[in-house]
Amino acid sequence: MEKKLLNSPKPKVNVIDSLFAEMVLDTALLKFRKEQIRQKIDQSLTDKNKSEFLRLTEELKNIS
Repeated sequence: MEKKLLNSPKPKVNVIDSLFAEMVLDTALLKFRKEQIRQKIDQSLTDKNKSEFLRLTEELKNIS
């Protein structure tokens, strides 16, 4: 059985590194989502789907 010591060293989480990683991930996800919407906008233009085009352009404006 494993013994636990009260004052045993615990791994330290570097808060700044954690925040930086979160910012990088958020930025990457936003960039990916914008690209997805742009591709759908292009497709709506190809399909001449005005309502979809308007909906997607509004969505893109809201996340930018």
